[in-house]
Amino acid sequence: MTIATINPATGELLKTFEPHTGAEVEGRLRLAAEAFRARRRTSLPERGEMLLRVAALLESRKERYSRLITTEMGKPVAAAARELEKGARACRYYAAEAERFLADEHVTTAARESYVRYEPLGPVLAVMPWNFPFWQVIRVAAPALMAGNVLLVKHAPNVPQCALEVEELFRAAGCPEGVLQALLVETDRVASLIADPRVAAVTLTGSDAAGGSVAAVAGRHIKKTVLELGGSDPFVVMPSAKMDEAVKTAVRARLLNSGQSCIAAKRFIVHEEVYEEFERRFAAGMESLRVGDPFDEMTEVGPLATEQVLKTLRTGARRARSGRAARAGRRASSRSRLLLRAERPQRRAHPRARIPRRVVRAGRAPLPRAQR
Repeated sequence: MTIATINPATGELLKTFEPHTGAEVEGRLRLAAEAFRARRRTSLPERGEMLLRVAALLESRKERYSRLITTEMGKPVAAAARELEKGARACRYYAAEAERFLADEHVTTAARESYVRYEPLGPVLAVMPWNFPFWQVIRVAAPALMAGNVLLVKHAPNVPQCALEVEELFRAAGCPEGVLQALLVETDRVASLIADPRVAAVTLTGSDAAGGSVAAVAGRHIKKTVLELGGSDPFVVMPSAKMDEAVKTAVRARLLNSGQSCIAAKRFIVHEEVYEEFERRFAAGMESLRVGDPFDEMTEVGPLATEQVLKTLRTGARRARSGRAARAGRRASSRSRLLLRAERPQRRAHPRARIPRRVVRAGRAPLPRAQR
């Protein structure tokens, strides 16, 4: 597996990275364990001040970071800026609310005094996806660090520069060495990281298959897990719907992050009484979006992040059409992953079509008609 920056809009290889060696990983694990021993004794106000500095840096470096996100995974630059703004809000939220979240909870028992207390666990391994390369790490790091833990980030192989920049971000905010570290390692080395006795817990955002693998290893070693896995969210339109709002929301929900989001609407179920109107207006809304250069502030839909995502999209579309060729868009050039022409929504899946349960990313939208 190559750890590299590849421009999603052109397919150009921009930079490659050597995976961390076994000795380098060992050094980072040792440093994380050492950092945790000091981190767990810090006060909540001290931790909160660090997160506030992270928030300020996310905002002051927004242009730099947003362009890096766009370079590595193709998110339109305006959307990348919003991702960073959201990260800053999360840092401020947890800095303000952690004391309330972590306060002792007194409970009534037969004993003289009983309470629940939240203690830090230790080094947490975070296996992160590419689709929100800063946000996904921030949303894990903010609560985990406020709770007194330290973080080891194994990011997706196509966003290595984002991974390293997030590590540098926390260091620049005054985070002690070892509190948040990036691990540039192949996927097949994750199991050994989970098994390492210095790793106390693991979190993953990814596919069902990846989540099952991580949970199995963590279970064997009796370690806590938090898993956010892919979905196949339905968008149901009934006759009572306000059609203007329904169509606007449907287009936005299907193409969140250029369609590359686990919480995007994946399939649309429309009541027969409003089917024709919804189909017509939904198709018009999809076709009206501006697709193009992700560095253009006016672009609304950017390229697919990787060649594998494009293959997955085409396979899913083909299955939905029961093997018939699917027109999922065309490339801007022989080296581009940009989808420039959207197909009208599929009116009916073939009776024997297999709609994948796992996420089919990007702008394909099965549109079955619901009858009474």
